[in-house]
Amino acid sequence: MEIYGLKTCDTCRKAVKALPAARFVDVRAEGVPSSVMAAARAQFGDALVNTRSTTWRGLSEDERAQSAVVLLADHPTLMKRPLIVAGDTMYLGWTKDVQSDLGVS
Repeated sequence: MEIYGLKTCDTCRKAVKALPAARFVDVRAEGVPSSVMAAARAQFGDALVNTRSTTWRGLSEDERAQSAVVLLADHPTLMKRPLIVAGDTMYLGWTKDVQSDLGVS
């Protein structure tokens, strides 16, 4: 299992603490492999971009109009976090439903 997020993100820290066997990947330092990003984009669509983030608010209208793939490549911190890859299944965020699906209470 892999958790993609930011080491400074409180939500990502909670996920890492609850899933100690998972490997954490800091998207700012290591990025997200293109195959993982393509699968996440196919599954989650525009929900993959966190439009409530400080990074998003700092973008110009022209930048915001770019595709999610380009935005996330240029600004990995725009990705909604955490992105959890467990085998062939992907989860986005750290909601009660995600926690339940992963066996964390």
